[in-house]
Amino acid sequence: MPIYEYRCASCQTVFDVLQKMSDPAPSECPKCAHPQISRCVTAPSFRLAGSGWYETDFKKAGDHQRNLAGDSERSVGGSSDKTVVAPAKTDTAPAAPAATAAKTD
Repeated sequence: MPIYEYRCASCQTVFDVLQKMSDPAPSECPKCAHPQISRCVTAPSFRLAGSGWYETDFKKAGDHQRNLAGDSERSVGGSSDKTVVAPAKTDTAPAAPAATAAKTD
């Protein structure tokens, strides 16, 4: 069951209520008995992120190594080892000095 957070409009007391989604909201503040309270919007205390929770919970029998988080560098079922090929080394002789043209006066 979800836990809802409420705030009293009169005394500004914040309190939590464990209730079903179909249950009516509390009618008064537990501290001052003021009838005007409102539900606060809060962030959940957990986050479903990463690649593990979805893959392990909803994986089909044929899906062996599919990364549903979108890692584009790895291919499906491929190896993560990368081979680096160095360019071939060529021995070249130093360039011959350019012939100078004869000076004419």
